[in-house]
Amino acid sequence: MERVQFFLEASQVGVLRQRSAATGRPIAALVREAIDAWIAQDESRERIDRALGAIGGFHSGLGDLAEQHDRYLDETNPG
Repeated sequence: MERVQFFLEASQVGVLRQRSAATGRPIAALVREAIDAWIAQDESRERIDRALGAIGGFHSGLGDLAEQHDRYLDETNPG
């Protein structure tokens, strides 16, 4: 682990102290957990944005795919 220093608003420190007292966990652990959650959410959002960006980017060449998707799936999976 690497030591870092930063400034927080008094209200933020107050909430951290309350949660630390309530959970018995150190403030540093709570901050690390919050940062991990923020990173995971940000990475998830990036994946969603990439997936949404792919919508409409591919063409099947089939004019009735939306209506006949079950039929096309059955044709590709004969088992």
